[in-house]
Amino acid sequence: MVSIKESLQGLGEYVLLIGKAISVPDRWKMFWKQYVTEMFQLGYNSIGIVLIISFFIGAVICLQIKLNIQSAWMPTMVTGYTTREIMLLEFSSSIMCLILAGKVGSNIASELGTMRITQQIDALEIMGVNSANFLILPKVLGLMTIMPILVTFSVFAGIIGAYATTLLGTTSIAELNEGFRYEFNQWFFWCGIVKAVVYAFLITTISSYKGYSVEGGSVEVGKASTSAVVTSSIYILFSDIFLTNMLT
Repeated sequence: MVSIKESLQGLGEYVLLIGKAISVPDRWKMFWKQYVTEMFQLGYNSIGIVLIISFFIGAVICLQIKLNIQSAWMPTMVTGYTTREIMLLEFSSSIMCLILAGKVGSNIASELGTMRITQQIDALEIMGVNSANFLILPKVLGLMTIMPILVTFSVFAGIIGAYATTLLGTTSIAELNEGFRYEFNQWFFWCGIVKAVVYAFLITTISSYKGYSVEGGSVEVGKASTSAVVTSSIYILFSDIFLTNMLT
């Protein structure tokens, strides 16, 4: 078990590291190049898994609501309406970011952890480079930039998945259209975008801290990668409660 002292010490080290990372880059040309690279590696390479998972989850949500919740006492638009609200408010932002925390978070932690144990970060410091700013800031801004796009793709993939269930005959396109259009609140979409940007910050900064502060060998890198995923997921769940209460 981690003691309170160790937790507070870790929090202080995290804040100091992020404060060091979030500063004006020394070389803008190098920063922009790294920024685009991180957007591609962290965001673009995640589009496939986002589309696949969102498509099938949207289809499953639609089927579960139609088969287990909707009845003759409810209007026919309940299936489409509920599927839309779940995708907008929770799945495409919170649950999808939990999934990406496993993919992106472990990637960041293992990359920085490997650089730490192979003394590449020490070499940057010797050359007078702000290693935290050079390595972490592009990752943070890159994922925060691309995450709203991933959320948008997730929402549309989930809706397409719901429409795909019409091929099974459990619902109709007309029923889904009525539900998807019923009392649509555009703010719910922007709530998901805001939450996703916050989660992107948590994933990148926590994972970067875990990898950047590795001490030891390859075993510690693996532990840091696991710790990054678990810690990021916990903080996403905690922040989801407060953000949902504030935004909706």
